[in-house]
Amino acid sequence: MNIAIIGTGYVGLVTGVCFAEFGLHVTAVDTDEERIARLAKGEALIYEPQLGEMLRRNLQQGRIQFTTDAARAVRESLVIFIAVGTPSKEDGSADLHYVEDVARTVARNLNGYKVIVTKSTVPVGTGRRIQSIIHEENSTGPQGVFDIASNPEFLREGSAIEDFLRP
Repeated sequence: MNIAIIGTGYVGLVTGVCFAEFGLHVTAVDTDEERIARLAKGEALIYEPQLGEMLRRNLQQGRIQFTTDAARAVRESLVIFIAVGTPSKEDGSADLHYVEDVARTVARNLNGYKVIVTKSTVPVGTGRRIQSIIHEENSTGPQGVFDIASNPEFLREGSAIEDFLRP
């Protein structure tokens, strides 16, 4: 199965590498070209026990790839994980513009059924917001068939790999 992870920060990178370790084919996406180039060379960029070794092994075995082409990743994947940042606004609420941007990218590239999963830390109701954005941006029909799920991150720094592999 092909999955896309949109966002290669701490949560996205650990999630993508662990899914690849399970044998899935992962396309990890980020807008930062330098970050993508370094990850594609096997540089983990964050410290997490086992992460670098698992990243390099899964790159070598062709189970994980890195790109800035979110549109292609969406088209080629059945499941799309949204793992982008949700920084706090001045009033303390979550800034969801990165999540909303990903929803628009998904909408423009739906080419069949997809499962869209929020991994980012988001407030209640974000799934409905993503659903609305996709319906607004994409006409109805077979290309607009999708489901939304939430899989909040629960990883602890220093044991994120173990937390993911053995929740």
